[in-house]
Amino acid sequence: MTIGEKIKYCRKQIGITQDKLAELTGIHPVSIRKYETNKMQPQPPQLEKIAAALGVSYNALNGSDTAGLRLETVGDLMGVLMVLCNSGILQINGARGEDTLLKDDTVSIYLNPVLSSYLEIRYNLTSMKKNKRLFILLTLYFSISQIDAQTPLSFEESLHLLNQGNQSLKIADKSIEIAKAERDKLNAFWYPSLQSTGAFVHMSEKIEVKQPLSQFTDPAKDFVHSIIPDDQVISSILDQIGANTLVFPLTPRNLTTVDLSAEWVLFSGGKRFRATNIGRTMVDLARESRAQVSANQQNLLVESYYGLRLAQQIVTVREETYNGLKKHYENALKLEAAGMIDKAGRLFAQVNMDEAKRALEAARKEETVVQSALKVLLNKKDTDANIIPTSPLFMNDSLPPKMLFDLSVNSGNYTLNQLQLQQHIAKQEVRIAQSGYLPNIALFGKQTLYSHGIQSNLLPRTMIGIGFTWNLFDGLDREKKVRQSKLTEQTLALGQMKARDDLAVGVDKLYTQLEKAQDNVKALNATITLSEELVRIRKKSFTEGMATSTEVIDAETMLATVKVARLAAYYEYDVALINLLSLCGTPEQFANYQPKP
Repeated sequence: MTIGEKIKYCRKQIGITQDKLAELTGIHPVSIRKYETNKMQPQPPQLEKIAAALGVSYNALNGSDTAGLRLETVGDLMGVLMVLCNSGILQINGARGEDTLLKDDTVSIYLNPVLSSYLEIRYNLTSMKKNKRLFILLTLYFSISQIDAQTPLSFEESLHLLNQGNQSLKIADKSIEIAKAERDKLNAFWYPSLQSTGAFVHMSEKIEVKQPLSQFTDPAKDFVHSIIPDDQVISSILDQIGANTLVFPLTPRNLTTVDLSAEWVLFSGGKRFRATNIGRTMVDLARESRAQVSANQQNLLVESYYGLRLAQQIVTVREETYNGLKKHYENALKLEAAGMIDKAGRLFAQVNMDEAKRALEAARKEETVVQSALKVLLNKKDTDANIIPTSPLFMNDSLPPKMLFDLSVNSGNYTLNQLQLQQHIAKQEVRIAQSGYLPNIALFGKQTLYSHGIQSNLLPRTMIGIGFTWNLFDGLDREKKVRQSKLTEQTLALGQMKARDDLAVGVDKLYTQLEKAQDNVKALNATITLSEELVRIRKKSFTEGMATSTEVIDAETMLATVKVARLAAYYEYDVALINLLSLCGTPEQFANYQPKP
């Protein structure tokens, strides 16, 4: 709703005309009509007069539609009621008296039937006096607050939600499962292979053995001639027999066989041992990568969770500054009317009040952005409830010696551990490449389960044996593989050395940030105390005409700046701490640094 629409709505609710409102406020009726039609915007002094005449607060008319939920006065509650009624959430019924106002003893407030199905709320209020109207509105407010739900969340609770629903962690878990499957595949080399084969064969011709009978009859004829030299009859018979050919069919044209064969490698030059070692290392590498992903997500959680806490507290500081400058502007109006300051002084106060309001709105928008980022991180982006961090920004009075972090980073850093595991895999790959110079020895066997068309005496049904294969020359492929694997191993070793140097610099940088944040807070605490006292003195002096508007505003602005700087120092400390712990591979220790409830 625009300011004009709010003025019109409130005017109709109390049953007065535009002319009557003009009379009550001392504003020309034409201006009232222009306000309500949004042709002209009322200035803060005019808007305050209108709010007083309508019985609502200045914030109820000047704020956004949700600003009414920031309850300070009965008028603010009226603003909430106005917004809810206009949006159809609430329905108000009751009889009006001669003054056109609703009679307290007839007022009925109903929740929209659609929402009533969820909340089952209905208020029938009777015999209400004017001093009970605040009770009605407060009850209404706390009931409707269920619609705009909020979720208080500690850091421990947010960490639990992160571990449950974070998509990056789920992907890392799947990577571990993939590594385990690869390990199991490599372990399969230890087991024998067993396979069954079958075939149906159709041949164009039969397989036969053809044997001339002459090779049998000729020796017989020689034997007969040795006994009976002149026997022609027997010789003629043998010649006739020897002229023929004896045919032995071995197989038909259609053959069918089903075989079962097995092979078991007995020696492979150490390939199986190396492959098994690689498989286990791959699982360890996946787990280390998962731990790194978890640490990175915890870093993001600290940045988002405490970033939201920071944003909310900055909003509070901006609100305090705005309210302080608003009161200063109100005092400036009074002093201008009394002739104690000129128009320029009042305008200067008004400009700075408006600037403080813009800073407040910017802070609220920033809070909304960080709120969305935290919801996405916790996989709560589809929920309407806003997260309210309950764990405060914190800072420890002392830190462990930097030497302890230096020792931890060399033993627990995820990147360093991954490089070490990768180097171990590279060493095993070198050994596997070198095993290519050795033979492979295997035990094998074959069993014919079914055959059709082949005589059993022609083909053995069972075979077993042992054999080897030895690659004597492969075009120098083995040499190239060995060299490549050695280069990979050397590169990873150099990567470890560089990583250690980079990690040492990272520890120094983050530890320095922690110390700097501590020093900043100590200095800012004293500055805030002085700034608060300065604001008090200058406000008092301004009301007495002893200080200028500029001096008051400068003091208010300085105080806000210092408060925000202190909050930022706390936030920088918390972020630097989780980054340092994650660098050392111990993000879970972050909870040990948090203040105990």
